[in-house]
Amino acid sequence: MKLKYILSGIAIVAITQNSFAQYSQDAIRFSQTVNGSTARVKAVGNAGTALGGDLSNVSGNPAGLGFFTRSEISITPEFGGAKTQATYLGQSTTADRNKFNLNNAAVVIYNQLTKPRGADKTKGWLSVNYGVAFNRTNNFYSNTAYGGNNNANSINDYYSDQAKQYGTTNGGLPQWAFEQFLINQQSNSNAAPGTQQAAIINRTGGQSAVDFSFGANYSNKLYVGLGLSFTDLRYNSSSAFYEDGNLVSPNTSYSSDFIQNQATRGTGFNAKLGVIYKPVESVRLGATFTSPTWYNIDDVYSEGIVTRLGNGNNYSDGSDNYQLNYNMRTPLKLAGGASVFIKSFGFITGDVEYVDYSSARLSSNDSYNADQIDNPDIKSLYKSAINAHIGAEARLTSFFLLRGGYGIQGDARKDNGSDIKTVSGGVGLRFGAYYVDATYAHSSGNQNIFPYDIGNNSPLAMLKNTANNGYLTLGYRF
Repeated sequence: MKLKYILSGIAIVAITQNSFAQYSQDAIRFSQTVNGSTARVKAVGNAGTALGGDLSNVSGNPAGLGFFTRSEISITPEFGGAKTQATYLGQSTTADRNKFNLNNAAVVIYNQLTKPRGADKTKGWLSVNYGVAFNRTNNFYSNTAYGGNNNANSINDYYSDQAKQYGTTNGGLPQWAFEQFLINQQSNSNAAPGTQQAAIINRTGGQSAVDFSFGANYSNKLYVGLGLSFTDLRYNSSSAFYEDGNLVSPNTSYSSDFIQNQATRGTGFNAKLGVIYKPVESVRLGATFTSPTWYNIDDVYSEGIVTRLGNGNNYSDGSDNYQLNYNMRTPLKLAGGASVFIKSFGFITGDVEYVDYSSARLSSNDSYNADQIDNPDIKSLYKSAINAHIGAEARLTSFFLLRGGYGIQGDARKDNGSDIKTVSGGVGLRFGAYYVDATYAHSSGNQNIFPYDIGNNSPLAMLKNTANNGYLTLGYRF
């Protein structure tokens, strides 16, 4: 890896304390995926492991495809509204972002198996059904802004720490900070006490997958399925940290901007094995094993400092685009669930999923030693988590259904984060072969981030993230 890249010890965008290695952050960010699904499954808290007979099974538990007795197609667009309320140095700021996406589109083809004349058509292998789906598994669209008056330290203290470690003649942040008078010849901060600070972070992109699955029905009792998923990753981040204050020498005011840009692209694949068993007609027990996703990733990063002095001098330094190609393996996932059907009146469903984020791994190559910092950081900073979902559907009339659900996505971080909790509700309408489902989901979670690392005195921004999403599924059975 290039020396300048190593010198960029501050994270790509603000990140959690004691975790300032770029790729370990991305490994976890790209591992926190959620299956795209129909509005029906979104409404019941995304608890689809043991449900069966829903187009979400193409991307969720493929064994559920065995429940289909007709072919079916649907499309589910999504409207997402993300809001971040940040508190930094006693000052609160709010930023939001809205985005339309295609969350899920799927088709299942029903394929009844031929039985010999006179054979019991309710025993043995009855059907093998095939499905194809597009689903969005992660959404990175967000805006974050925070700021306040810092009387304790300055980002120049961070540049100072870097300069004392690497010197001021090797390029990158320490040299730029010295040449722009932000640190002095002794590699100490040149800022007088009291600075006004602000940060703006803009993120775009997401993860999506194209899934190919099949599910088989054995005696209307046991259902098994297998799926292959081909994934796509697009992540863009642009951040700017602003600071206004006064320099000791020369004795003048200054305004500096630390700019970072990242563009990441990747492709990968995983496999999924699922089973659903009915011990009695009203109960379904399901389980899913999802293999790790193996990614090949291209990353491009650049950074720079721009400083304007009150004496009229202006400075600007920036890096070339630092490019790196690397491989990444996300954690495997294990899920189990149960659904109870109350005749034709509806059902209750729930599931749990286990993910060990500390098992994510980056692969070294000629340009990058993943075992030097990033893989140890993944082991020490992240942990296993449980994702839990529960929901219910009530059939109020022959064509109107009411749904509700609740879900928890466990936090991958050992510190400075929280679980993401989601409350959802929706309705369904049935018109013969056609159907319409609509769902609203509200999610919330907290996170602490640090704009720069100077040890225990690093300033802290407390973020409250909320999302309000709407889903609409249009479907047809044929």
